[in-house]
Amino acid sequence: MNDLLYRLRCAGMAGALGLASLFGSSGVGAQTSIPRPADFIVAVVNSEPITNQEVQALRKRMASSAAGRNSSATDLSRQALEQLINEKAQLQQARDNGIKIEEEAIDQAEMNVAANSQVTREQLRQNLAKDGLTVKAFRDQLRDQLMITRVREREIEGRVRVNDREIDQYLQEQIQAQGGQAPIELNLGMILIAVPETSTEAQIKALQDRAEDVARRARSGENFAELAKNFSQTTDKGANGGAMGLRPAERYPDLFVNATRNLRVGATSTVIRSGAGFHILKVIERKQGQATLMVTQTRARHILLRPTAQIPQEQVIARLKEIRQSIVSGKADFATVARQLSQDGSAAQGGDLGWTNPGMFVPEFEQVMNGLRPGQVGEPLVSRFGVHLIEVTDRRNAPVSEQDQRTIARSALREKKLEDAYTSWVDDVRSRAYVEMREPPQ
Repeated sequence: MNDLLYRLRCAGMAGALGLASLFGSSGVGAQTSIPRPADFIVAVVNSEPITNQEVQALRKRMASSAAGRNSSATDLSRQALEQLINEKAQLQQARDNGIKIEEEAIDQAEMNVAANSQVTREQLRQNLAKDGLTVKAFRDQLRDQLMITRVREREIEGRVRVNDREIDQYLQEQIQAQGGQAPIELNLGMILIAVPETSTEAQIKALQDRAEDVARRARSGENFAELAKNFSQTTDKGANGGAMGLRPAERYPDLFVNATRNLRVGATSTVIRSGAGFHILKVIERKQGQATLMVTQTRARHILLRPTAQIPQEQVIARLKEIRQSIVSGKADFATVARQLSQDGSAAQGGDLGWTNPGMFVPEFEQVMNGLRPGQVGEPLVSRFGVHLIEVTDRRNAPVSEQDQRTIARSALREKKLEDAYTSWVDDVRSRAYVEMREPPQ
């Protein structure tokens, strides 16, 4: 199995570690909570202050987002203050629960911010210095965000359960929303009177008369299976009484489906002509199949390189950028490079990951993959497995197996329940915190 595949989507809060977005395009976060000259305290959460400078820094980042462009400065300031109060209360609960963050985790988070901003770690730090934020202050903010994420996961994960009844209901609703109709399944019996390509008009007329006679005998009540054994010229010589087996109607020729559409079970058709000869059909069985959920499947391939002590992540990203440029310009072939360099189990297949359903990859990989068009090669992506170069080769809508349907449904329901549990938990933490709002100085 490929190292990358994550058959059950990680249940952590999606985007909880989207650290780059926390710090804006320049990689700069809110300033420290120590009041500076011309700054003042606007709220106190369990004895810890929130300053106006923190609120205004967050408000500016909100204003630059798509959701904040149509909001007034007053509304954004209010939203920023509420977010900071919630985060301060959650951070205090993380400390009370004894959560600690290792330096290695902060290093990884810092490199992810740099990679998502398409800069090196050194360039990121230079940008921070230009905006007046020290490396220590930045890493302290990363530590705080990681602590909040971990306490959220610890408090919420155990609350979420998905049962089979909920999965059944979800699938039924999704299929109805797609306008899905349960397919018709047919088992048809067939007798073929073959017509050789070299047949003359007289010979064709004689073969048609024979077919008409067989059809008349079948409709009059003679045993269809015996007639098939005696007269059918199929390759199996009418074995199984001419029965072709129960299958979805679309797997039969349209000629057969149309000829039997209005026949009841047990009835025999009139003689129909195809390129092979004359056919007599009997409807042995007809039933409603099970409706199937349709999903958008993606076929992609990737090159995975893992950073090491000798080759740090920044060098790996730079190397994959060079490879991407060679592929896009036509100087290199993606599959060939994948076979030569990729450190994933898919390397032998040229990086091909096959057709995949939603939720099969880790969220950070899938988010980038879903944003690519067929034939497009993305920028290097950092995931928990290493650094990837992704190309989407094809995309389609397709039915999925019952097992995969239930896996997709369970994952979607779990994510929805996690969101609801998270909202409830945030409200609970906020309600238990002592919050004192301060008036601005006159």
